[in-house]
Amino acid sequence: MYHSLVEDYFTGFKQLHCKGWRSVYLNPERPQFLGTSTTNLNDSLVQGTRWSSGLVQVAISKYCPLIYGPPRMSLLESMAYADLGMFPLLNCLPLWCFATVPQLCLLHGIPLYPEVLSSSSPIFVFVFLSALSKHLYEVLSTGGSIKIWRNEQRIWMIRAVTCQLYGSLNAIMHKLGLAEASFSATNKVADDEQVKLYGMGKFDFRTSKMFLAPLVTIILLNIAAFVCGAIRSTIITGDWDKMFVQISLSFYILVMNYAIIEGMIVRKDNGRIPPSVTLSSALLSGIFLPLVSIILRH
Repeated sequence: MYHSLVEDYFTGFKQLHCKGWRSVYLNPERPQFLGTSTTNLNDSLVQGTRWSSGLVQVAISKYCPLIYGPPRMSLLESMAYADLGMFPLLNCLPLWCFATVPQLCLLHGIPLYPEVLSSSSPIFVFVFLSALSKHLYEVLSTGGSIKIWRNEQRIWMIRAVTCQLYGSLNAIMHKLGLAEASFSATNKVADDEQVKLYGMGKFDFRTSKMFLAPLVTIILLNIAAFVCGAIRSTIITGDWDKMFVQISLSFYILVMNYAIIEGMIVRKDNGRIPPSVTLSSALLSGIFLPLVSIILRH
């Protein structure tokens, strides 16, 4: 009936708005619904994988909003549905690039951005800061705080390189007949330790290695890029103005995701990142980096 794992999205698009339903914006001060959301990393990423797979399923099906929508609704409404449907796929690819490509080039002394004192540098700074400022404004204007903004930025990064990637790949493989869509229900029960960690504002990293490995690998890469890049640019070569943006990008990723570094190195509780995951990710990075070095040199 739904053709997708996200029945609410598909119902709203095909069964309601494509058949003439008109929605109105309603945001009363008093909350109209009471519900529960995920309070640990595992449930959040499992849920995110299901959502991502379902959204991309619709976006690459015969019900693609850009194809199925325009004859039945306005073009702008079709574009809005298409943006949501393609969001996981169009979000994970750029985030993976931003989290790895500038860092790999930084490790090998290859500048990707204009010098910090050049006339074109302010353009990149403006785009970056305006995106952060827009999100901060949206959070503050809806009653949130800087802490909530920081956490949303962090969750956005984490989901992009994990569940959105896996969900998009699952939808594409399902379309090609290489995999079956599976519905994984989100756990609504939390144990005492999960509740305690959530109350302390700490991540519970007891989740699949499939989710942890990309996170740890990216963090290790950014640590190496930041340390080696900063030392080379300021002490050895002195070309810090050419590498400043890439160094700053690695620093920003590390600061926003300090919780992952803390889970790898500092924490000793059961919710930490297992040392085996950190070790395997370090070994993977050690194998991957020489291969990249060979490619960049040629």
